[in-house]
Amino acid sequence: MLMPFVKVLATSFSGPTPVDAGKVFFWPVQFTLESWRYVLKQEPLWNSFFITILVTAAGTCLCLLVTSLFAYPLSKNEFKLAKLLMIMIVITMIFRYPIIPYFLALRSYGLYNSFWVLIVPYTVSAFNLIIMRTFFKGLPKELEEAAQIEGCGYFQLLFKIVLPSSKAVLATLGIFYAVGIWNQFLHPLLFIEDQVLYPLQLKLREYVVNIDMVSGGLGMALPYNNHTLQAATIIFATLPILLVYPFLQKHFVKGAMLGSVK
Repeated sequence: MLMPFVKVLATSFSGPTPVDAGKVFFWPVQFTLESWRYVLKQEPLWNSFFITILVTAAGTCLCLLVTSLFAYPLSKNEFKLAKLLMIMIVITMIFRYPIIPYFLALRSYGLYNSFWVLIVPYTVSAFNLIIMRTFFKGLPKELEEAAQIEGCGYFQLLFKIVLPSSKAVLATLGIFYAVGIWNQFLHPLLFIEDQVLYPLQLKLREYVVNIDMVSGGLGMALPYNNHTLQAATIIFATLPILLVYPFLQKHFVKGAMLGSVK
């Protein structure tokens, strides 16, 4: 997994001649920052970067909120419709929607060429919903029973007891949602026409496919070429989401319930 990433990273810091000669593998040859200087001066790329940051942050928070509100009642045995709703949710995982009716439906909701089309379709993932429901079912009932004795309602139980005790699953699903929204490509390709609204992955595709847009067709006359610019752009689009993981890693290996029940 790391080898291709390291090779692309080395290419982004290498000169054009050794890259074209196939001499760059896991270490830069003729080290230079020119490719990065060129990429970081691209205003459209920065615009797409900030759009993607905003969409990822807002979308992840909204997804976690809605998924929590959906998963919590499904985890309760006293909720009579839980089994029926779970069957419907599993069916959506087995049978995928046809793309044309899906496109027409979202367009009829006014989401075509809209900022919200980058967020709304990701609001609930059936897979993530099942994970959160299973986690909620495993929480000690004594926690909620003690809070109910003090007069807590279901919303207070969710936001004051359950969610603060569910940091592990929230962090895990937060990464799942964030990576999915950050890397989205099909939705903007289908629904975004205005280039001002292009997210980072769509702008990255522009730079990788339309080579002349990046290099200006000058090729070897510059201290960078198409390959080094493409490599720098790919790293630029990938690195931010990788930097989030270390801050959430501890929640993957620690139990959130340790010491919560005495």
